[in-house]
Amino acid sequence: MLGSSDEALCRAYDLAMLDLDGVVYVGGAAVPGAPAHLASAREQGMRLAFITNNASRPPGVVAAHLTELGVEAEAADVVTSAQAAARVLVDRYGAGARVVCLGAEGLQDALEEDGLVPVGVEDDAAAIVTGYGPQVPWGDIMRAAVRVRDGLPWVASNTDLTFPAAFGVAPGHGVLVEMLRSFTGVDPVVAGKPERPLLDETVRRVGGRRPLMVGDRLDTDIEGAQRAGYDSLLVLTGVTGLEDLVAATKELRPTFVAPDLAGLLAAQRAPSEDDGAFELGGWRATVGGGRLDVGGSGEPDDWWRVAASAAWAHLDATGETVDLSGVEVPGR
Repeated sequence: MLGSSDEALCRAYDLAMLDLDGVVYVGGAAVPGAPAHLASAREQGMRLAFITNNASRPPGVVAAHLTELGVEAEAADVVTSAQAAARVLVDRYGAGARVVCLGAEGLQDALEEDGLVPVGVEDDAAAIVTGYGPQVPWGDIMRAAVRVRDGLPWVASNTDLTFPAAFGVAPGHGVLVEMLRSFTGVDPVVAGKPERPLLDETVRRVGGRRPLMVGDRLDTDIEGAQRAGYDSLLVLTGVTGLEDLVAATKELRPTFVAPDLAGLLAAQRAPSEDDGAFELGGWRATVGGGRLDVGGSGEPDDWWRVAASAAWAHLDATGETVDLSGVEVPGR
């Protein structure tokens, strides 16, 4: 069930590891209120790290984009799956290792930053690393596939199946990973969420003894936090809606839920439970005949918490997702 914090999260945790798209910005615009909420959290002593599974953009480019949106950020505040992949490779093969680099500028920069030597697909190498790179030639992909099949160790920056392009949702690096996996029969070591290297690399680079993962996706952000043993805050400004939340199995459930990043600035209370009824802040949620019912009035934040708690209790007890017919989400 949901966690509880008597302190505002920005004081209870000393590092926020923030996913970007759907949390800080959506498309080309900042999420309403996000710059101010993050500035306030930072003023109260919370470190901010901006983390992304996108291995194509160098940290400086990401930081510049955030600054344009009104979010204070430097390159050192940004951690990418390319950097996490480089750390995996250094730990396994040491600085100076030659690595086939199949990706974009951000991946090559990350390898060089950690003292690795990026090489081409035909060159001698200790391993191969792949990342999102729309300009990678098909011939290089074919040659890399054969080398992986023949035994060259493989690290993948991430397995995201989609990528938000200017022209719409496009195939992500995960599509290439699936193709290579199908051809080679090899599972790569994955650096990005939901695997833990990216989160661990963030803590190593930015610091913090009590980190909090903040994301909008259950299957990458929240699952990744659980796998790494970190608490998490799910914000509802991105892809996760009520249907996704009530169907979340235990490994996909956040510690806290809030409509947006203002949740960092508030205490987080968990609902109380009495004979199957969950109550908090004037809201009361129950499940009868498989149908979720939420009544009362209060803050939207508390509505989401009682709804999720009642739905999860029902899912755990019956294995069935609640019926949401007739449920009205406040403020939407």
